[in-house]
Amino acid sequence: MFDHHDITRDAFMLKGFLSHCGYDWWWHSFTGQDEKTGEDKAFFIEVFTCNPALGGDMPVFGQLPANKRAGKRPSYVMVKAGTWGEDHMQLHRFFGWKRVKIHQEAPYRIKAGDCMASEKTLKGSIKISPEEAGSHPEWMCDSGEMSWELAIDKKIAFNVGYGAGKLFRGMEAFAMYWHAEGMKTAYKGWVMCNGRKYIVTPNKCYGYADKNWGRDFTSPWVWLSSNCLVSARTGEKLTNSVFDIGGGRPKIYLVPLNRRLLGAFYYEGKEYEFNFSKPGLWGGTDFSFDEDEDNVHWHVRQENDNAVMESDIYCKKADMLLVNYEAPNGSKKHNKLWNGGNGWGRIKLFDKTEEGLRLVDEIDATHIGCEYGEYC
Repeated sequence: MFDHHDITRDAFMLKGFLSHCGYDWWWHSFTGQDEKTGEDKAFFIEVFTCNPALGGDMPVFGQLPANKRAGKRPSYVMVKAGTWGEDHMQLHRFFGWKRVKIHQEAPYRIKAGDCMASEKTLKGSIKISPEEAGSHPEWMCDSGEMSWELAIDKKIAFNVGYGAGKLFRGMEAFAMYWHAEGMKTAYKGWVMCNGRKYIVTPNKCYGYADKNWGRDFTSPWVWLSSNCLVSARTGEKLTNSVFDIGGGRPKIYLVPLNRRLLGAFYYEGKEYEFNFSKPGLWGGTDFSFDEDEDNVHWHVRQENDNAVMESDIYCKKADMLLVNYEAPNGSKKHNKLWNGGNGWGRIKLFDKTEEGLRLVDEIDATHIGCEYGEYC
């Protein structure tokens, strides 16, 4: 039976060394429909935590010039929320650590002001005026207003294996860890965004939830995922399927493993996994990213002993944003990190046989969450 759920990997990880130089975040992305017009709108909500041992009543911003000169590292809980499309925005709301309540074991629960996140629930609000956004570049965000209340049901998980397991977490072997407890997630509730209400329903939300933590980010940084999939072979929607690809250049004790991606395709109940950390599931990855005036484009080819997956994904630049994070050491090296939720493309899935590759299906994907960036 396919079951990779492990909520212990969703627990709060900033302990020991990582409490002084570490980040931990819980990411959610989904689509809602305009209450009046029925139009789709893609949203994201995230809780990002950084350096709790260095915190106090007020957030500490690493991008403030005075803090840079003094060598102060960032320390706060940041609630990030926003939307994709031609009116894309990212909003950031910050809290000092003494004003946050965290249940540090599984299942996780974080509360700050009227914002709350857990395995089952997501609530909160952010309001940033144009004047505030303009006068506080250290907030790294836009202006706008968004509030939300959502129930969460994580259907299918992508567990990357021992690399993010308890042993390697304890050894602090990797610079960045990843766990997708809900690579297919059903959300239910509502979002208010700049005066418009959007209804979120399980069957049309195309939801995703994952978690990253560690002491640094990766470059390049790759993420692609969707569960809005249609078989080109049958023309039917794949109702029990999802794919997820992530990674870039993982580091083990500062030693980079060049251009490594982890990937999974859960195809109508059958699992295809491409994972360099699991014997027999790593046969190689080739990926590229390019951009023209209007679009960005990912091409990924992954294989293991039994299968091959080829993905060609596109997203309109006008629908995307350059997402902002600062690292726990106070640096901000990702200054062109493309981030979108309206990607589209085609995935080809093959079985390896004695006679060669056998096409399982070609799958048309939309509502793709997508990301790419390199340090600059």
